[in-house]
This record gives sequence, C-alpha cells and structure tokens, in this order.
Amino acid sequence: MELFQQLNQAAIIRGALIAALALVLIGLSQKVIPLIADRLSGRQRLYTLATVPLIRLVIILAALWMIISIIVDPTTENIFALLGALGLALGFAFKDYVGSLIAGIVTLYELPYRIGDWVSVEGVYGEVKSIGMRAFEILTPDDTVVVIPHLKLWGEKIFNANDGSRHLQCAAKFYLHPEHDPRQVIQALEDTAMTSAYLQISKPVTIVASEGLWATEYRVKAYPVDPSDQFRFTTDLTLRGKQALMALGMRFPAPGVPDSGDGA
Repeated sequence: MELFQQLNQAAIIRGALIAALALVLIGLSQKVIPLIADRLSGRQRLYTLATVPLIRLVIILAALWMIISIIVDPTTENIFALLGALGLALGFAFKDYVGSLIAGIVTLYELPYRIGDWVSVEGVYGEVKSIGMRAFEILTPDDTVVVIPHLKLWGEKIFNANDGSRHLQCAAKFYLHPEHDPRQVIQALEDTAMTSAYLQISKPVTIVASEGLWATEYRVKAYPVDPSDQFRFTTDLTLRGKQALMALGMRFPAPGVPDSGDGA
C-alpha cells in the first residue's frame, strides 16, 4: 500500500494555488468582517468580531485537507494512517501549542474575553486588541503589547473588568485623618464625581468608607463614559476630589504614618 502519490508539476501548482487562495480568503475575512462589525452595536458587534479566528481556522483546515488529498493517495486507510501519525507527532511535539489552539476554539463559545475588553491575567492589565488562534494580545496602559496564549484559560484566573459591555467601574481612593465630619466628605466626593466630564450618568456613584488604624479610607466608585477613559476619569476624580477636601479644611494622614491598609 503506497501512502503518497507521485508529485508532478501540475500537483505542485495546484497545491500552491490552494495555499495562495487560502491566504487571500484569510486576508479578506480579517478586513471585511471588522467592517461589517463596525455597522453593528453591542454584543452583535462583539460576536461578529469573534468569528474572525473561527473563519480563519476553517479556511486553514479546508486548505490543508485539499493539499493533503493531492499529496496522499486518498484512500480511507491512508487518510486514517496519516491523521493518526500527525496526531501522535503533534501530541508530543506541540502539546502546549495544541492546547492553546483548543483553548482558542473554546473562547469562541465561552467568550471569557473579547476585543475591547479590559482584562487582567497574571498581573498584566490591558485592553484586548486582537484574538488569534493560539494567543490574544492586550495593550497595557504603558502602551506595551503583551501576547498571552489561550492556554492560560485552563489554569489561570482571568479578570474581565467590563465583560463585553461599555460599563467599567473605576475607584478613586482618599485617606483622611479620623477626626472629620463624614457627611461633608461624602457630599464633597459625590459632587466631585457628578460634575466630572467623564462620568457615565446612567450608572450610580457610590462612596464606600472604611476605618483603619491611622486613617479613614474613602473610595469613590463610578463609571466613565467609555472604558478607555478609565485612567483620565480616575485622575480627574483624584485631583478634583483632593481640591474639594482641602477646601473644606480636611486633614490628611501625616507623612510617614502608615495608611489604613486594605479596605473592605
């Protein structure tokens, strides 16, 4: 039983044409689908963008199957023998890589992260910019691109700050000397948040206070209009909130005195 067919010039040309056509289709899908997604909104847009890696996988598998059928004598025994050998080789040589590919397929259905989500993986926080078959890329606030394999999905905690929506909660912290009027502080911080240009007014503003050994901690929890505004929003709350508290004559913990620790 012969496994491989005799290759001639025509077979090589057909294989090259199939590979070229696959590359063209992959390129078109990566350009056309995002254009279609831009015309949609909400979860429809996110689900449409999530089909890009799936379509790429289908095209690659179809092209490989067609090329294999040119190289290998297409009998049932030969196909199963080849697939078995390939599976065994890939299982040993590319265990982690294959695991990442499988995890990439799982992400298409479970959607633990999508393009535009703000996620944290092993202490790395940033916006998901692209999702490939093996890995996804996030852009950190320091403008650094980090490539994270989908394999992390199996054993690591993935924190998703907005989970496919435009609602991302921010928190600005303030530490005050314990001797003060909390009603004045809460009112000043609420006014600060409500007058921010970045505030998403449809979401609530919450003030959380906790008492520490050396200071009282206040956290202003609110939502920016867009998740990408989170750092400008937090900075705006921090600076204007501090100005408002200083105008009230509030005292801050003395330099060198430990803060209140982790608040509840």
